[in-house]
Amino acid sequence: QVQLVESGGGLVQPGGSLRLSCAASESIVSIYAMGWYRQAPGEQRELVASITNGGSTSYGGAVKGRFTVSRDNEKNTLYLQMNSLKPQATSVYYCAARRRFATYQYWGQGTQVTVSS
Repeated sequence: QVQLVESGGGLVQPGGSLRLSCAASESIVSIYAMGWYRQAPGEQRELVASITNGGSTSYGGAVKGRFTVSRDNEKNTLYLQMNSLKPQATSVYYCAARRRFATYQYWGQGTQVTVSS
């Protein structure tokens, strides 16, 4: 059972930046993919970005070009660099992980990101 703990959320002004981190309780080398999801009040959870253990990345259309996902296998940590933040990005951000040929089965508790002036 992989435990994931997010950090780095907070309040930021529009146009600002934040870096989220997700620390895993065990080595992530064998974890096929890790991703960031977000969920705003009254909305469905949506995929923000994902990365495989081979380094292939995928982004949701709303964040492409402004957010960057990365992983450090030595530190067992997933990152999400968020630039040029917009108020619409206000959500709880969740870290998730999955084994190969599986759905996302491990989830963090979430971290709140609020973009407001």
